[in-house]
Amino acid sequence: MKKWLVMIFVFVLGTFLAQTEAAPRKKTTAAKPAAASKQTKSSKPAPPPAEPYKAFIVVEAVSGKVLEEENAHVKRAPASVVKLMVAYLVLDKVARGELKLTDTITATRDSSKIGGSQVYLKEGETFTLEEMMKAVMVASANDAAYAVAEHVAGTKEAFIQLMNEKAKALKMADTEFHSVHGLPPAPGTPEDQSSCADLAVLARELLKYPKILEWTSIPEAPFRGGAFIMRNHNKLLFHLPGTDGLKTGYYSETGFNVVATAVKNKMRFIVVVMGSPSAKIRDQVAMEKFKKAFAQYKVVDLVKKGEVIDKEIVLPDGKTGKIKGVAGADFSYPVPVNQKGAVTKEPVLPGKVSGEVKLGQKLGELVFKFDNQMIGKVDIVSPAAVPQANFMVRLLRKVGINL
Repeated sequence: MKKWLVMIFVFVLGTFLAQTEAAPRKKTTAAKPAAASKQTKSSKPAPPPAEPYKAFIVVEAVSGKVLEEENAHVKRAPASVVKLMVAYLVLDKVARGELKLTDTITATRDSSKIGGSQVYLKEGETFTLEEMMKAVMVASANDAAYAVAEHVAGTKEAFIQLMNEKAKALKMADTEFHSVHGLPPAPGTPEDQSSCADLAVLARELLKYPKILEWTSIPEAPFRGGAFIMRNHNKLLFHLPGTDGLKTGYYSETGFNVVATAVKNKMRFIVVVMGSPSAKIRDQVAMEKFKKAFAQYKVVDLVKKGEVIDKEIVLPDGKTGKIKGVAGADFSYPVPVNQKGAVTKEPVLPGKVSGEVKLGQKLGELVFKFDNQMIGKVDIVSPAAVPQANFMVRLLRKVGINL
């Protein structure tokens, strides 16, 4: 019996050992990391996303207060934004009576050969100055800008000189013009140069002429009797309510630029964006800046033109012995919505003014401060003419007798 048990035990043990030897062994080679495998097969890493802009500035249009900026004085080629200076020179000369918008302009051979954005002027064609300026500001017409420059100054070179003289007068220190249209320069010739800060200065000056917004707010308009339809390059007109100007500019080396303005709740801001990689990105940046400014600021009307300044001035020689001046202009200022500081106004006036007083004569100044910092001032002027009193009245006043 024991013998059989031993034999069975030996048989079972032998079978178990045979199965263990026959079983396949698992490989112990380390697996390749998945990430390493993907890196081997992938191409070059994707480039970083392009910057949304090279420079920008946000300015309140009335006071000129800078709300936000980045690289605002970096010089860059403005491209077609150059045409804002063309418009400024024209409107300035119209205001001075040196030009009329009804003046007739004849397209020259040179103007008819300008490429890029254009209204396809033909040599000898005639249009009014206003028709040409609409073409410049709505269609960004290079040929029309050239024709206007020749008409105003005689030659393109003479007009460019006027542009630079005006830039200097406006203290646009970052600006130098070399063209009347902003097209890329020929090899070996310099580019037009300006900055966000300078273009904001130019925009503020332009806004003094209501005609500019009449032109720049036009979405599209007929030209040459409707044979050509001009379409505005400034798409912010369609995407941001309140936008009514001013000018876009682009060529590949400088990127997409815009000088824009919009108004809402009596507030007007100017946004300048330069060097965006696309028109869409440029417009998105501009819209974000406008929305931020409108949300964070409110404009406070500090004085209205003609408002009486409650401080008397003695007129020792006047037919009227005393007078109160009035504000010579409106003054408003953007104040942060959550700002605790107060805006104050202080009249700076002499105790007396000798001699006769003329209507509108400057008597002093009304100074405005915000958080004890001067933010602006307007003249205090006489609301009426005050002739001299006769000799006897003046004599009596000198001895302290007022009649």
